[in-house]
Amino acid sequence: MAKISLQNRIFGTVKAFTLKGILLTTDDYRTLAESRDLDEFLTRLKNTKYLEAVSQIQKPFTASTIELALKSDLIDYHAMMNRIAMKSDIISAYFNRYMVWNLKLILKGKALNKQEEEIRSKLNLRAEEIMGKRDVIVRALVGKDLDEAVASLSQTEYGRDLQEAVRIYRERNDIQVFDTYLDHVFYNKLYNSILEAENEVKGLVMDEIDAYNMLSILRSKFWKLKEEQINELIVGKTPSLSRDTMQKMIVAYNLQDAISILANTSYRNMISQYLTDEIATISAIEQALEAALLKECLATYLKPFKEANILAAIKVKSIEIRNISAIATGVEQKIPADTIMQKIVKLK
Repeated sequence: MAKISLQNRIFGTVKAFTLKGILLTTDDYRTLAESRDLDEFLTRLKNTKYLEAVSQIQKPFTASTIELALKSDLIDYHAMMNRIAMKSDIISAYFNRYMVWNLKLILKGKALNKQEEEIRSKLNLRAEEIMGKRDVIVRALVGKDLDEAVASLSQTEYGRDLQEAVRIYRERNDIQVFDTYLDHVFYNKLYNSILEAENEVKGLVMDEIDAYNMLSILRSKFWKLKEEQINELIVGKTPSLSRDTMQKMIVAYNLQDAISILANTSYRNMISQYLTDEIATISAIEQALEAALLKECLATYLKPFKEANILAAIKVKSIEIRNISAIATGVEQKIPADTIMQKIVKLK
């Protein structure tokens, strides 16, 4: 596989450092969070680099329409980075995440018997249009129910996993099953993209796959899935989370025992004390893993002119947009600014 040219590495690094230099600060986030309503929120947001991204939003303003506009900005940024890193399988593979996001919204919406229009209002199809896969999303969206939506995806790469997801959902009644099984498809594709990647970017991806594998096993233990079902969800292998460790987690008696096994790995510092509530325990571990992955992304800026710079920039921008969207939702719901700020992931 050909590698990204030096010229494009330099260009990508410049773009990545430019993004890092203009990230919103904690004060910027607080200013947004202190808005009295979404009209004031948008006025304040237009005083940032996101002026062009949100300038076409029409009244009545909602947190959902603001988030859709910001996602378009993120997708366009990623598409631009794809063009710069045209020889990178990894940067291209990550572009599939936007399609996975939409499928999660559609299938969870169908599972909860939401109307098509309500689900459609939350979708941003720009990535699918770029990839030429808009029809895949639309067919799933117009399905009359969950079964029809999943049937429309039977001939795609998502088909086999989603059939299993539906079966488990009906047994366990937890819509997060769809997140796990769609992520399985995404991370399989991502794992296959790292074979000839540079060490720095390969390390970022492997650590993210570790996080996926750990969380998939823990959630599977919570759902009380069989060992063979859990094994089907495992993606690849990495130096920091061996197959042996994962197998010990899979055959553990319960969720608590699986977490105890993790406490004997390099991830021990991210494993919180087991909480009374199992869902809260998994959520705490997930947050710790996300924080560690973000720290690694920011550390890539210490080594310029690498493929990792480009991937890190995309990830950092994604988190910034998630922050802004969360603030918009908080303002819409009249949540106090201090409470909103507790949910913000600091990037500076």
